[in-house]
Amino acid sequence: MAGTSSTTVVLAALGFNGLIAASKFVAAGITGSAAMLSEALHSVADTGNQALLLLGIRRARRPADARHPFGYGKELYFWSFVVAILLFSMGAGVAIYEGVLKLQTPHAVTSPIVNYVVLGVALAFELGSTFIAVKAFNQERGEQGAIAALRHSKDPALFTVLLEDTAALAGLVIALAGNLAADFLGWVAADAVASIAIGGVLASVAAFMTLETKSLLIGEAATPEVVDGVRRLIEAQAATTGTIKRVHAIRTMHLGPEDVLLAARIDFVDSVSAAQVEGIVGGLEQAIRRRYPEIRQLFLAAAAEPRAETVSPLART
Repeated sequence: MAGTSSTTVVLAALGFNGLIAASKFVAAGITGSAAMLSEALHSVADTGNQALLLLGIRRARRPADARHPFGYGKELYFWSFVVAILLFSMGAGVAIYEGVLKLQTPHAVTSPIVNYVVLGVALAFELGSTFIAVKAFNQERGEQGAIAALRHSKDPALFTVLLEDTAALAGLVIALAGNLAADFLGWVAADAVASIAIGGVLASVAAFMTLETKSLLIGEAATPEVVDGVRRLIEAQAATTGTIKRVHAIRTMHLGPEDVLLAARIDFVDSVSAAQVEGIVGGLEQAIRRRYPEIRQLFLAAAAEPRAETVSPLART
């Protein structure tokens, strides 16, 4: 996904969550609702998280230097990991703590109508933020299923906002259910139970985000479509000129959402001169970069005797 689109999604979420947090704190102060306080803290955590994502997006755009020759693209992954940890501790931890505390000394929520009004307003804001995030996510995922696209996404800014918005919508529904149960069924503890349930939702989302961003930090390969496409370009060169015997296993790694490192070793026929190798490699690099502009770090090397376990013959069965 384009960095500009990710920034737009994060900025929209930041604005919406700031307004939502303020309204929830007012409602929590008036009604004394633990679920509403949990939701307010959740929105504060989301607002802070989006600010960190914007910081990560900005810092990831810095050009490469002597200390970081491959650039700063992975800094976005680092800040996304921090966001996941904060969501777990500040969001889930505090929500569960408040719920348990309220469960020990349950009391009725005062002025519940305030909660309903604020929950309705917050729901409208969250739907607006979620709509923007879902639209951008659908553009990125193409024909992939939603779960597969989340697992394979290389843009943590996008899937973090999407997951946080989804968790926020679930939290609002839970908070509303808790208030309704306390108001109409007389179940005083419903508000506290709702707060604990909201914490459980946040913990689950945070755990998923932590695992995904950890994988990106370690280094995820480019999609099979990119790897296979590069292989086909090299195979086409082999079929056209007869100068290449085989290509070794292609290695890739995402250094950022749109920054891929690719390295491959190519086995040329014995009769090809060094000058010809240089020309062929240069032509392949141009073709690969033209077809896949996200491959910003490209290393093609000639190799005569590959290890058997890494050889990928051109004539595959």
